[in-house]
Amino acid sequence: MDRIRVEVLLLVVSFVLAANVFSAPGSAQTAAPSSQNDTSDAVQSGQNPPNQPAAPPIPANAPPISRQSRFELIRDFETQLVYSRTAFPMGTKGLQLKDGVITPNGEEMRQVLAIWGPAIKPGDPAHISFVQIKNEHIHFEINGGPIHRKKWYQHIEVSGANGTGVAAPDNPQANPHGSFVDVYFDKHVPEMTAQQLREVLYPVLDFNARNKEQAYLDTVPPKVKEAIQAHHVLVGMNQEMVIHAKGKPPKKVRERDGETEYEEWIYGEPPADVDFVRIVGDEVVRVETMKVGGEKIVRTEKEVMLPQPDREAKKEPEVRPPNAPSLRRPGEDSEDVPRPANGPSPTLPVPPPDSPQPPSGPSDIVATK
Repeated sequence: MDRIRVEVLLLVVSFVLAANVFSAPGSAQTAAPSSQNDTSDAVQSGQNPPNQPAAPPIPANAPPISRQSRFELIRDFETQLVYSRTAFPMGTKGLQLKDGVITPNGEEMRQVLAIWGPAIKPGDPAHISFVQIKNEHIHFEINGGPIHRKKWYQHIEVSGANGTGVAAPDNPQANPHGSFVDVYFDKHVPEMTAQQLREVLYPVLDFNARNKEQAYLDTVPPKVKEAIQAHHVLVGMNQEMVIHAKGKPPKKVRERDGETEYEEWIYGEPPADVDFVRIVGDEVVRVETMKVGGEKIVRTEKEVMLPQPDREAKKEPEVRPPNAPSLRRPGEDSEDVPRPANGPSPTLPVPPPDSPQPPSGPSDIVATK
């Protein structure tokens, strides 16, 4: 009987020791998958995993990109959804990015957008639809690219018994409204990781934004960002900034002040505060707030400075080549040529009476034998 009790006691002790030994690894094993899931979710959402350091810069003497890295970058970036940090012009006039500088920019960008229109605005979601790695640059097509690409089945043609071919139907009315960006490097496309390429693309594409609003706020000046987050309108904002700050206006009124046409955007109704935002062109020039107590606050002084497009493109002075053809006589100066725009039209010289007069019409022509 004592022997049985000893055996039972030893069996219980062995079970207790086994439970203590396996409990610690079990907790470690259960914690590991959660960290792996957090990392994978961050990568799939386009954000950096937590506590991950920034990618090191690409070395200046980096070798050309390998074949394996090409496949990995294309697989990583194609079909990825990101947010735009700048405006992309529509059509075949895309963007070029080199050393963090975007081309075209400034006045040239405004002219291109006025002619072709924007395919993507700052803060809009952008879909990377095609990636092509060439010798000295990488080509990224956004939202389908500027050229309509045929599907694989549209290249198939079936021939019948009489020799007539039947091709897959194509839609000639398809008009792609996408754009592209070409990322150029000094000598060749260097060996790099996906995270390093994301940092190179940061001036034009944001891979870390959680939503459209955050992506747009990262593209505006800090003062404008604070005002938008506080739902406050500043004099000097454009229409898009006002919409992000206050939303679409419930009421719009078109008026004229002398020769200037403007729109009055009205936010709120009594007995609450009412804001009257006056917009000329694309700029806020006046903000009037009617308080509940009857106080009237008017702001007309510009509170934020934004680059505005010139009304007319600057024309460079015309430079004529030295041997350009001219209707002036030899030795005649340009100052001697009459200018009707600066005064009355010059009168033609009257020939002397003895000289024959040229015929002025059909009735003056006389047939001679």
